Amino acid sequence: MKKLLKKNRLLHTLLELRGNPRACIYTEPMWGLSMNLCLPYASVYMIALGLNDVQVGIVTSVYMFSQTIFAFISGAVIDKLGRRKSTAIFDFLAWSIPCLIWAFSRDFWFFVIAALFNGMMKITTVSWDCLMVEDAPKDKITQLYSWVLICGNLSALFAPISSYLVARLTLVPAMRILYINAFVIMTAKILILYKFSTETCVGRIRCRESQDIPLHKMLGGYKNAVHRISHSKGTKFAIIISILVEIVSMIGTTFWQIIASRRIGVPDTLLPVFPMVKSVMAIILFFTVISKIDQYRLKKPLYGGFVSATAGYLLLISVKNTGILEYAVLFVSLFFEALGMAVLNTVRESLAAIYADPEERSVVLAILQTIVMLVSIPFGYICGVLSDISKELPFVLSIALLALGALATAVFYRNKQEASSLSDVSVTEDSPV
Repeated sequence: MKKLLKKNRLLHTLLELRGNPRACIYTEPMWGLSMNLCLPYASVYMIALGLNDVQVGIVTSVYMFSQTIFAFISGAVIDKLGRRKSTAIFDFLAWSIPCLIWAFSRDFWFFVIAALFNGMMKITTVSWDCLMVEDAPKDKITQLYSWVLICGNLSALFAPISSYLVARLTLVPAMRILYINAFVIMTAKILILYKFSTETCVGRIRCRESQDIPLHKMLGGYKNAVHRISHSKGTKFAIIISILVEIVSMIGTTFWQIIASRRIGVPDTLLPVFPMVKSVMAIILFFTVISKIDQYRLKKPLYGGFVSATAGYLLLISVKNTGILEYAVLFVSLFFEALGMAVLNTVRESLAAIYADPEERSVVLAILQTIVMLVSIPFGYICGVLSDISKELPFVLSIALLALGALATAVFYRNKQEASSLSDVSVTEDSPV
């Protein structure tokens, strides 16, 4: 057992977790019993209630617009309330409340209102990240984010629940039950995390410093962080990668069910099987491939992620109908997509966390998230229109974005000496991180 722990850095990190990192990581699997039971059917649930592809895209764009607003104010709000309190308050507003709205949705406007609330999750994206990493050992950041993604993929263990309910009750009644369940589990997760976490050292300092400063003045202080970002090649690169991965992830989350159900012809009762298989693949890959990623050498993982995800989407759009061979190709496409997106999401989070100035982490991450969402807003609508024309076109767009990511990586790493001389971090060999 000891030899196994020494060989596998991920397992070793998990058992060594203490304090806030442990509270954050250990409560993450609750996603598998809550929101992740709903995700395989989220888009087709909207369509079943009368929305068309364009309206699904509009809801996604509204969600991204809401995320942009809350991402912008997140740094100031988090510094004023603290990481722990911000996470509890806005997790409830961003997840528990929308779950109830989704559970009782009747038409397009219910989903729009839920999307506006759900956009508040960008505040907790920043506050939760700060809560997890600010008091954590800095050499464990990549492993921490790997465990976050592993916990998200543990939903695979519970995916048959969704399939069983849909088979027994049909899609809409089953989804209403799943969303009510998500409300209960998510609310419990919020309370447990709040109880077993503490405010971070940086969080306490920022709360004291901002106690008597109005929110609008704190927002005005963003210009210092913007100046730092504008002079950091690494942070700008992290923003570019985050934008591209965010859009590709959005397309996959929103439109995979639609192409599988409406173009390929996968029955509704089988839809959760594919995310389940993808999640199992991702978990295996985290322990066998991604755990070996060195957070100080990220060029090759980036290239590998872009190439793998591209291969996955090329195979996906090649499938025209259902059959033994077609299902085999679909599962192979899931493998490449799982590998590529797992790597890219891990690296993207690591880049952002590593480059953020520890003293201004919340503000830097807030600005990063704002830029990412601001650029991403139109793509929900654009992909809705593309999907209305042809179900594979959103994934053609994904392939183009992944190619841009590979190009950005090539430009950033075009000169080893330049990458090694970045002023904001100490680097080795081919990585600027």
